[in-house]
Amino acid sequence: MAALRVLVCEDSRSYAAALHRTLEFDGDIKVLAVCGTAEEAINTLPRVEPDLVTMDVELPGMSGLEAVGEIMSARPVPILVLSAHVGRGGEKTAAALAAGALDVIAKDDLDLRDPAGTVAVTFRHRVKVLGQARVIRHPLARLTAWPRNRADGRRASVIGMCASLGGPQLLMFLLKALPAEYPIPVLIVQHMAAGFTNGFARWLDQAVAMPVRVAEPGIPAGPGAWLAPDGAHLTLSGSGRLDLDRNTVAGRHRPSGDVLLGSIAAAAGPTGVAIVLSGIGSDGAVGAAAVHRTGGLAIAQNEESSAVFGMPRAAIDLGVGIVWPPARIAECLLTLQPAPLPGGR
Repeated sequence: MAALRVLVCEDSRSYAAALHRTLEFDGDIKVLAVCGTAEEAINTLPRVEPDLVTMDVELPGMSGLEAVGEIMSARPVPILVLSAHVGRGGEKTAAALAAGALDVIAKDDLDLRDPAGTVAVTFRHRVKVLGQARVIRHPLARLTAWPRNRADGRRASVIGMCASLGGPQLLMFLLKALPAEYPIPVLIVQHMAAGFTNGFARWLDQAVAMPVRVAEPGIPAGPGAWLAPDGAHLTLSGSGRLDLDRNTVAGRHRPSGDVLLGSIAAAAGPTGVAIVLSGIGSDGAVGAAAVHRTGGLAIAQNEESSAVFGMPRAAIDLGVGIVWPPARIAECLLTLQPAPLPGGR
């Protein structure tokens, strides 16, 4: 098998050297170029044609965020953001994800001192997975007039979405299509590295019309978008309130799409909506199938628009029969008619 080809964009020479050494340690990844600025990386791309780009966020001159947007609009390639910025600085990283970067890893979580260590091995595996992902130009599509479908105009009390790789730009696209006063609450599980969810929520709140918040326990599931926080399952209770569970183990992920969508199936029944978007693995499939069984609306993203088709494919395999591109999903959301939440609200 040919070595995965990587371009590194990093302005710290010492960090770039350590990253270069770690990536090439096993011999199945080849670093084609190391660029100290975004401008140099963009100019180098056509010459080396990498399978993946690692991108720092803070760079001299053009920022990493601007570079992601430029690359994904002109010459799409899988991009992995390596960020030293979490907490308040997370908005820049969130914007890079929404612009089309596939994944983000905090530099503090990446120990480059031991290329043979477990952390480095896991990192190289992640890079190889990302390097094989499908990427598409951003923005994804414009809303168009689609033929009406049996799902259009249904009554809905709550919408649950789950996504992993490729998800942030899809969430931005779908939420941006909805008006500020959209009456149906949207509950979201997005797999991402710990420390970036709050920044992602803040950035989305500024980028879209409807309010976006990180979910808190015990509050009513009112209009707006609610993201599951780091390390906690988000669920909808039978009384229509948000609950958080930081203890239950349910598969590989916490938060889990299966847990969220399963709670929607139990609480909302035929007025629940489940949407499974791009991602590795099968999270969300069982929960979406549960929504489908209780008479709710369950949708999987189509393969052509998915960076990674694993999660949508798993949902389809379990009986989710509505398979649409993001623009069609957005059109359907705009036709849903609000229904009372559980508990008579």
